[in-house]
Amino acid sequence: MRIRSSPGGEVLSYLSLFELVRKSGERVIIDGPCQSACTLVLSVVPGNRICVARRAVLGFHAAIAVDRNGRRYSASDATQVITETYPAPVRAWIGRHGGLSRRVLLLRGRELTAMYPACGSLQPVGNGLPLITFHYQNLKLAVGAQGTCHS
Repeated sequence: MRIRSSPGGEVLSYLSLFELVRKSGERVIIDGPCQSACTLVLSVVPGNRICVARRAVLGFHAAIAVDRNGRRYSASDATQVITETYPAPVRAWIGRHGGLSRRVLLLRGRELTAMYPACGSLQPVGNGLPLITFHYQNLKLAVGAQGTCHS
């Protein structure tokens, strides 16, 4: 699975997607912005199956609850639970940067490659054949002819 750009979204949709990826054994290449709920890939997919490209940037913030009228509220209990699911090096980095809040914390560059390997030595995802696009809940995905998953 190659993440080229994800603004995040509804947490349960991302958790469901990443659980499918975890079960598939597929590698995850973070090759661009992975914001908000997208960062949960770090909580679900084993770290030895994740690599980061030069353009990778992870954006973390506190959980937000939205009511039926679209009003947004802080969700401190959810923020605590989510924070605890991240791997220890990510939790430590978040702590060193003041913890999760409304302000987005960006993890990239050397700090990111200290936690996850660069993708340079890995084979590219896909087989060069056309992609078939479909939607999984609110997430748009493209799957190669041999089942390789991209987002």
